[in-house]
Amino acid sequence: MAVPFRRTSKTKKRMRRTHLKKTIPSITTCPNCGAPLKPHRVCTNCGYYKNKEAIPMGETTSDEK
Repeated sequence: MAVPFRRTSKTKKRMRRTHLKKTIPSITTCPNCGAPLKPHRVCTNCGYYKNKEAIPMGETTSDEK
């Protein structure tokens, strides 16, 4: 079995692990209602995407047929 000849120093170990860090998710605000949402998604509060109504969020009734 292979065994390292020398111990890996703290600096080398940390340089190798620099890309293993957590990032804060990006959050934007809806230009129509101001609700927080993820980028490139339809607003769940008002149904708008890029200043256009993507999903009609009007009043719904249960007796529609």
